[in-house]
Amino acid sequence: MSDITVYQPEILYTGGRFHEGRGLAVSADGRILAPESVPAGARTVALPGRALLPGLVNGHSHAFQRLIRGRTEYVASGREADDFWSWREAMYRAAESLSPEDLYVASRQAFVEMALAGITTVGEFHYVHHQSDGTPYADRNTLAHAVIRAARDVGLRICLLRVGYARAGFGVAANPRQRRFIDPDVETFLGAVEALAREVRSDAAVSVGLAPHSVRAAPREWLAALAGSSVRRLPVHMHVAEQPKEIEACLAEHGRRPVELLADLGLLGPGFTAVHGVHLTDEEVSLLGRAEATVCACPSTERNLGDGIVPADALVKAGARISLGSDSQATVDLLDEARQLEGHLRLSRLRRAVLDPGGGAMDGLAARLLGMATVDGARSLGLATGVLEAGAPADFFTVDLHHPSLVGALPASLLPAIVLGAEKAAVRDVVVGGREVVREGRHALAEESGRAFQVLSRALYA
Repeated sequence: MSDITVYQPEILYTGGRFHEGRGLAVSADGRILAPESVPAGARTVALPGRALLPGLVNGHSHAFQRLIRGRTEYVASGREADDFWSWREAMYRAAESLSPEDLYVASRQAFVEMALAGITTVGEFHYVHHQSDGTPYADRNTLAHAVIRAARDVGLRICLLRVGYARAGFGVAANPRQRRFIDPDVETFLGAVEALAREVRSDAAVSVGLAPHSVRAAPREWLAALAGSSVRRLPVHMHVAEQPKEIEACLAEHGRRPVELLADLGLLGPGFTAVHGVHLTDEEVSLLGRAEATVCACPSTERNLGDGIVPADALVKAGARISLGSDSQATVDLLDEARQLEGHLRLSRLRRAVLDPGGGAMDGLAARLLGMATVDGARSLGLATGVLEAGAPADFFTVDLHHPSLVGALPASLLPAIVLGAEKAAVRDVVVGGREVVREGRHALAEESGRAFQVLSRALYA
């Protein structure tokens, strides 16, 4: 018997279109094989009534924030309105109290939900580093390892984006609620990144990236040191232009807007991802486009926090890439993030199919959105996932073609039906690196994870 497995769905999405009757061959080490290299006797896994697609890539996540879902949706007594900054104070309550095991439990629950939604890779923007009083752990990456363990136990591929956090902001007094985030100097931050990269290199499903938190939290000297460091080869992700106050502070400190400052420092490029990128000028859009940088849009969070709308149409036209993230875990459904990205633009531009690339193809818009949720997300994390091609990791998910949200879709309309209309419950199987993570809509850790998360939630909020 061959150690090669051939997954045989009813319909397979590869090369930018669906193919009926074509299988996906996977080697013992979890790589996709060319069809002609599959020997007789390979094991076949029949997937009748299923469409098989590349695994989704969640480009920006704060997994522990799953704890605050549903706990910030009101205006606190004594306030006239709620906004990002008041939400942030509520978020700190969760961040302040988590032990390494608590962080594992919270992260695992978020990652189980991701797997059930067809997400196979997560970019985890990790900024909780120290003990509750701000004292570093003996191993400065203790909490990073807890998050990585959670992802790997669930079965997800993870890029741990280790955050550099220096201060509360320009001209702002130190905030004791941020003491778990802050490193004493940029050398410590870069050293922790280098150490983590060494420690995880034996696991092909774990990688590391650099994440200076924002121009609020990372001063110019930190950003300049990063630009010239030996770890500059790693993906660089950074919150950029999420809130007007961030831009005002950057102008006051540097006389430059955030993207202009990053361009001056040489940080922009194909390996750079600006998370959010909501409040951009035309010139900043052009700078990101010319640099072939990525902007990671997180529409469910940007809507939830009242951040604003990512100008994805202008960014794509300028040459930038767009990836997608679940960010605060207000919801965990990457295809819905794609729908919201397009939907927000429709409300803003007062027209339909804003991101349609043109050409009159029925599936053009859906293909572009799916590319953002797969190929562009993988590119932003420096990974070779997001495609079902020979040599790529076997990361994929299936949807039930008989699910009520997809009934009636014909081959020509199937991709738009999935990307723009399928419910999360239509996801049935998820495979990461050739390893089955979700089967028939069930994850083996779902019940255990849910129970532990319920206990943690009661301990923190009862």
